Formats: sequence, structure tokens, C-alpha cells
Amino acid sequence: METPRLPRVLVPVATPFAPDLTVAIHRFLAHCDELVRAGAGLALFGTTSEANSLALLERRTVLEAVLVHGTPAGLLMPGTGTCSIPDTVALTSEAVQAGCPGVLMLPTFFYKNQTADGIVAYYCEVIERVADERLRIYLYNIPAVSGVSISVDVLGRLTDRYPAVIAGLKDSSGDWPTTRALLHGAVPRRLDVYVGSERYLLATLAAGGRGCISATANVNAAAIVDLAEQPRRADAEARQRDLTAMRAVIEASGPLIPVVKAHLAARYGRDGWRRVRPPLTALDG
Repeated sequence: METPRLPRVLVPVATPFAPDLTVAIHRFLAHCDELVRAGAGLALFGTTSEANSLALLERRTVLEAVLVHGTPAGLLMPGTGTCSIPDTVALTSEAVQAGCPGVLMLPTFFYKNQTADGIVAYYCEVIERVADERLRIYLYNIPAVSGVSISVDVLGRLTDRYPAVIAGLKDSSGDWPTTRALLHGAVPRRLDVYVGSERYLLATLAAGGRGCISATANVNAAAIVDLAEQPRRADAEARQRDLTAMRAVIEASGPLIPVVKAHLAARYGRDGWRRVRPPLTALDG
């Protein structure tokens, strides 16, 4: 079954909160509009979205609001991976039924020292329970946060078993040799690989990857999209250096999520954008 390809740049959309820490949905939708105008797709419920601080019902409500708002489903890659197989199945099924061309799925992440067999079994169980030929999964490798690594072996085993379902992966290892190894395993299988930082964008594209899903694209989506869409332009290397430098400045300013939200507070002139859900803490104004 042919599925439209997602954009080369997707943004794990930061989630604004009201004073009572409920999702400020109108502010969220306005930010989504800005990102779409910049040419990016939306990786709703990513790490930068504080997705694992959102309840199942909240994710469902936000996804429905984004679709009712008129955002094309073809631009959406919702994050659906949780520690619970039933919750992951529920979120994934809703995303598929809504017409999203892919979901970004964390492995179950509470238990550490997981075996490759266990990781594969988790994904297999979800796939079998969703049981929808439209399902397309992008595996999410972010071992520094999840404590679980998606290896080339896991990628290969899942792709061999479900070649029509496993569409690609996002590698947020922050380690280029790891990204390169995953690209080497994925590209021959025609899987779309997204890197988790724009500092590796040109290298990923040159190796056959699809693009990037970047937290800092909340702040500078247009510049990242421009390079992703025109990687062979004469000034591409200079533009890559600029993106890398900006990423470095943001990362050096403090914890990534509060820093991104502080930038958005300044951009939109709304100090409420600084709010994060505990245990995260906001940057001082």
C-alpha cells in the first residue's frame, strides 16, 4: 500500500501550558501554523513536546484539535510509544485512523537492560494488535533518555518481519557513528532515517537519509527546511555551519526544553510559553 512520504524536516512541537498546567490549545495550534508555514511537518508528542508528561486523553484531545483546526494529516507523525502496550495501541490506532502517514514510536522504556528479543516482541505485539494495513512506524532511538537502544539488529529483524509497516526511524543518539550504522542498515531497505539534530543534517542527507526531527526547529524551522530541501546549493556547507552554531548556543543555554520554550516566549511575546510540567523547571525570565 503506497503511503505519502513525510516532509524532510519535522518538529517535535513544544507544548504550551496554561497557569493550571493544562494544555493551552489555542497557543499550541498557532505555533503549529507557524511551523507548517515554514515548510515543516509536525512530530506531535515528541520528547520536546513533553509527551510523557501528557495523559493519554490529553494526547487524543490535542490530535483531534489539530485535525479539526485543518492541519493536513499528511504532515503529522504523532509520537505514540508508551510503557503500556494497550496505551500505545490506542494512540497508534487513532493516528492511523486519522490518516497520519506515520507514527514515531518509542520502545517501552521503564525497564532497563532490555534484550533485543524483548524490544522486538514489544513492537510486534503493538503491530499485531493495531492490525491495520495503513500502519507505518518510525522507530525512535533516544537511548540517553529512554535507556533503550534501537540497534541495527532490532531494525533489521522488525523490517524483515514487517516490511510494509516499518517505514524508518529517528536516531537521537547524538552520536554520528551510531547514526551512520543505522543509515547503513536502513537505506538498502528503503527506510527513511531522520536524525535528531540538524548538526548532522547534511551528513545524513548525503548518506541517503530523509532529514531531521529537531527540537530546535521549534525556533528556526525555516532555515532547517531550506537546507534540507536544497542540500546541494553552493552555500550549503556555510548554512550547515550556521545551523550547527545556533544549535550549540541553544544547547549551552540550559536544559533543551526550557530553553526552547524561553525562545518561544520571546518570539510570541507570551511569558506563559515558559511553563513546563514538573519535574522540569522553567528558565528564569
